[in-house]
Amino acid sequence: MAKIAMISDVHGNVTALQAAIADAQAAGCTDYWFLGDLFFPGPGAHDLLALLDELPVKLFVRGNWEDILLATLDGQIDATDPMDIYATILGDYIQAHLTAADIQRIRDLPMVQTATVDGLTFQLSHNQLTKNFGHALMPAEAQAAFDALAGETADVVLYGHTHHQLLRQSTAGQLIMNPGTVGMPFAHWDRFATDLRAQYAIVTTHGLNAPAVDFRRVSYDAAAELALATNRHLPYLELYTEQLQTGRVHTHDRATLAATTKQLGYQVRFAAIWDRIKPQD
Repeated sequence: MAKIAMISDVHGNVTALQAAIADAQAAGCTDYWFLGDLFFPGPGAHDLLALLDELPVKLFVRGNWEDILLATLDGQIDATDPMDIYATILGDYIQAHLTAADIQRIRDLPMVQTATVDGLTFQLSHNQLTKNFGHALMPAEAQAAFDALAGETADVVLYGHTHHQLLRQSTAGQLIMNPGTVGMPFAHWDRFATDLRAQYAIVTTHGLNAPAVDFRRVSYDAAAELALATNRHLPYLELYTEQLQTGRVHTHDRATLAATTKQLGYQVRFAAIWDRIKPQD
């Protein structure tokens, strides 16, 4: 028997990750796997990798925000896009709190990993097998997208990205699950929108039987996370504060990002970063 903590979508939230890890350890988890999106928009950087390494995390796949971080470091952005400007300013902040070895480690992360536990084949990805962004695997999407994710060989299929805890089957009967988000909970249904606890899941294997899935929601000290972000001079602190307090997320809200960048006077900050990273002719 194995008791595996499935962790995903931390999004820079150090305090939420610490709370989820403490809960998993108290529950007796024997293994820890990570499904991507460790960074943005919270203050965590190297310290998040250090927390995962202490467990240690045995499987780790690349999320879309890992790719966004690398794109900002490599200057592969649209300097007129408010989202890219926001990501570049935050990416520069995150890079300053990572080592060169950390960045190379992120570059080397795979999109997909598999593992055999108790005779069952587990498949891990952040989203689709060849595309770690987009909305094809939101809970209400068509069955065909989930069947394509499951393929023909995996017994248990794990993915993150959508920030919604989910348990369903492929047409063939494979188990498909999403552990939810540690650091950025949000709900489309208004009555659930005040539940901002850290989410993850524990999967317990029992030989070739279908594993048990325990979806967890863990309270954490959002005020302490906000204090950490403030003390570390996190860019776009106002937007992160709103996320922690209300669950409203603006990482893809170009209108709000453009207005906030202008309000904070970050155009000059971005211009200095862009002069340093933009591709040379």
